[in-house]
Amino acid sequence: MTQQAVRWTADQVLTLAPDAASRKAGSKLGAAGPWSGAGRSDEGTVWGLCKGSGSKPYRTVIDIADSTGPAYTCSCPSRKFPCKHALGLLLLWAGSGDTVPRGQAPDWAEQWMEGRRERAEQKRTTGGVSGAAAGDPEAARRRAERRAERITAGAAELEQRLKDVLRGGLAAAEQAGYGLWEETAARMVDAQAPGLAARVRELGAIPSSGPGWPVRLLEECALLHLLVRGWLRRERLPDGLAATVRSRVGLTGSADGLPVRDRWLVLAQYDTSDGHLTTRRIWMYGTESGRTALLLSYGAAGRAPELALPVGLAVEAELSAYAGAGQLRAALGEQFAPPSPMEIRPPGMSPAQAAARYGAALRDDPWLDSVPVTLDRVVPIPDGDSWQLAAADGDLALPLTPAARTRAGLWRLVSLSGGSPVTVFGECGHHGFTPLTAWPEGSGEAVTLC
Repeated sequence: MTQQAVRWTADQVLTLAPDAASRKAGSKLGAAGPWSGAGRSDEGTVWGLCKGSGSKPYRTVIDIADSTGPAYTCSCPSRKFPCKHALGLLLLWAGSGDTVPRGQAPDWAEQWMEGRRERAEQKRTTGGVSGAAAGDPEAARRRAERRAERITAGAAELEQRLKDVLRGGLAAAEQAGYGLWEETAARMVDAQAPGLAARVRELGAIPSSGPGWPVRLLEECALLHLLVRGWLRRERLPDGLAATVRSRVGLTGSADGLPVRDRWLVLAQYDTSDGHLTTRRIWMYGTESGRTALLLSYGAAGRAPELALPVGLAVEAELSAYAGAGQLRAALGEQFAPPSPMEIRPPGMSPAQAAARYGAALRDDPWLDSVPVTLDRVVPIPDGDSWQLAAADGDLALPLTPAARTRAGLWRLVSLSGGSPVTVFGECGHHGFTPLTAWPEGSGEAVTLC
């Protein structure tokens, strides 16, 4: 069996679904019934014809060996990415070699793959440099300066608004409602500071959000004020912290770190959306370097981002880090082999060590919501109306975040554990722990919880 033909599990396929509805619809198409002419090549291409509501079947092709995760095309009118037909075909391929045999790709599938090969070759020969990127560096410098000036003006205005809020009292902020914060956020968007805008919108959701909201609002206002002051005095900061401040206000910079080639285990993948932009987070663990990295990709207007990697598999590739003190974000570079199974898991730690790691990370980035950690030998146990992950060999435990307690993944975790210790990867922060992926004691496949 070639490396490209290594089968995924159904769970790994379904982690690529853009939403719950697509996951459900794709699962229904994961059987041989609606498919005809399905096949696969040794190069990592899978194709098939899926019967739909029209007279002609939908043509679906998937490039499993693509460097940024599976690439798809389908003749259906769906705007989701991947569509339910692509998910169904992947499930069919993952289930049995008999239903998707090796063969010669039809012309329509080969034409799509040939177009992909031509674009990849063009990108390789040009170095992936666009005309805008290769333009006048002096003009680029002037644009950066003008944007920095707009952000500075916006930051100064935001600082004054925070002072006005505190001077008027938190009770007045509750009476003003969300409109006060939405107007301020719009001003930050005008100032080209999306990071500041996002934090302002988060402030608007705190008043009247439950017991203790004034304390939470004051804490978040203080952190936002600290970020504003950091931007206004960024020239006095150490280089790493200055880069972190720029990233937090919305200047992402570039992934100019030295590429690290490794076998990167895909730990977790999940999406968040603010109604305008869908953000996909993919956590990776370098099995040789021991580094943990975060890949971010975006989809506009409710569309899922294109980058997608199957959880639980490893990808041999290069990753380049972004600048910033303690920053884990990286960019995916060249991939040298398609995703394949791997038995290695990231080293685990206790709940106490996880909390200590988050505390240490805050020294480099005071605005950090959480850090990625792997908890070793923990057991999910109820705690009143909540849940926590308790050390199997000790008395310490981490509470689960409110968001984690409402996900179906919690019950999947409880079922996987059955009262026995499990290994859990997730994000540990000031709200608690959010489990994302789990492994049973000993050997076993990764189980996604998000």
